[in-house]
Amino acid sequence: MNPDASTLWRAPRWALAVLLACLGMVGPFSIDTYLPAFSGIAQALNATPVEMQQTLSSYLLGFAVMNLFHGALSDSFGRRPVVLWGMVVFTLASLGCALAGTIGQLVFWRTVQGMSAGAGVVVSRAIIRDMFPPSEAQRVMSQVTIFFGIAPAIAPMVGGFLFVHADWHSIFWFLVLIGAALVVANWRLLPETLHQDQKQPFHVGSLMRGYRQMCTNRRFLLLALASGIPFNGMFLYVLAAPVFLGEHLHLAPTQFFWFFCFSIGGIMGGAWMSGRLAGKIKPRHQIRHGFVIMLLVSVLNVTLNLLLKPSPFWALPVIAVFAFGWALMVPVVTLMVLDQAPDRRGMASSLQACIGSAANGLVAGVVVPLVMHSTVALALASMCMMGIGLVAWIKVKPQMY
Repeated sequence: MNPDASTLWRAPRWALAVLLACLGMVGPFSIDTYLPAFSGIAQALNATPVEMQQTLSSYLLGFAVMNLFHGALSDSFGRRPVVLWGMVVFTLASLGCALAGTIGQLVFWRTVQGMSAGAGVVVSRAIIRDMFPPSEAQRVMSQVTIFFGIAPAIAPMVGGFLFVHADWHSIFWFLVLIGAALVVANWRLLPETLHQDQKQPFHVGSLMRGYRQMCTNRRFLLLALASGIPFNGMFLYVLAAPVFLGEHLHLAPTQFFWFFCFSIGGIMGGAWMSGRLAGKIKPRHQIRHGFVIMLLVSVLNVTLNLLLKPSPFWALPVIAVFAFGWALMVPVVTLMVLDQAPDRRGMASSLQACIGSAANGLVAGVVVPLVMHSTVALALASMCMMGIGLVAWIKVKPQMY
C-alpha cells in the first residue's frame, strides 16, 4: 500500500471506485457491444462468417497478449501514464473501427482496440491495492466487481439499440465517446498511486525473472485459476444467449432483458454482500461460502435440466444464484492474487488478467459452439468451469495455514 494514500485521494471512496470500475468495464464492454451487429457488419463489408469471427478472436488475442505487459509497465513507469496512454490508444482504435471500409481494416483496428483496452482492467486492480489496506480494498474491489459483471450483460443491449436505431458504425462511435470521456476523467482525477520507492527498474532481464517467478509460483497460479475460471460458468450463458434464450427457453428478443436482469442482480447482490462481509469474517470463509453456493447451484442446474423441460421460470434464477456465489468470493481471491507479489502488483494483475482472458477466449471460441445447442451440455460445461476453480482453491487452501 502507498504510505501517502490518504493524501492522494480526498474525495469519497465510492468516487474512486466508480472511476476504477469504468476503467475495468472497457475491456468486457467493447467485446460484446458489437455482437448484435454481426450480420449487419458482414453484409456492409461483404465479409464471411469466418472473417467476422476474426474480428472477435483478434480482439481477444490482442487483449490477452498485452495483458501480460500493462501491469508490468505500470510497475516501472507508474499507474497513471499506462492508464492514460491505454485509453488514448483505445479511443483512436475505436475511431479506426468506426471508419473501417473493409473487413481487413476492421480486424486490424479491433486488434489494436483489444491491446489497449486491457490497460484499464489490469491497472485498476493494482491501484486499488496501492490505495487501500486489505479490508478496505475488498470493499472497493466488490464495488468494482459489480460494474465488471454488469458490462458483458448490458453491452449487447446497448449495441443492439444503436444498431437498430442507427447503424453498425454508431456502435464504434459510441466507444470513441467512452474512450474520450475516460481520457479526460482520468487526466483530471486519477493520481499517481505507485509510490516512488516501489517503482521497479525497466530492464528486460528483470522483467523476465519476475514473470518466471510468478509462473513457477504454484500458489499464485492456483489463486489465478480460482478467481478467473468460475466466471465462465455464467459467462458462457451470456455468449450463448441467442440460442439459449431464443431456442431453448423460447423467449422473444424483447424478453431477453429478463436474463440480463437476473444475471446483473446476482452479481450486484454477491458483490454487495462481499463488501459487507469485509473485515467481519475470515477471507477463506467467505471464499468457501461462494464456492459452496456455486457448487450446490451447479448440481441443481444439471439435475433440473436432466429432469425438466427448460423453462425461464427456474433457469434464470439458477444462473442468478450462481452469479451471486461468484461475485461473493472473487474480490477476496483477486486481492490474494495481487498480494502474492507485493512489490510487483501490476505484473501480478497482468498475469491474472491474461489467464482470465485466455479462458474467456477458449470458452467463446471452442466451448460455447460445442455445447450451446443442449441445455444439459451448457449446465455441465458451467459446472466444469466452476469445478476447475474449486479444485484450484482446494489445492491452495492448505498453504494458508
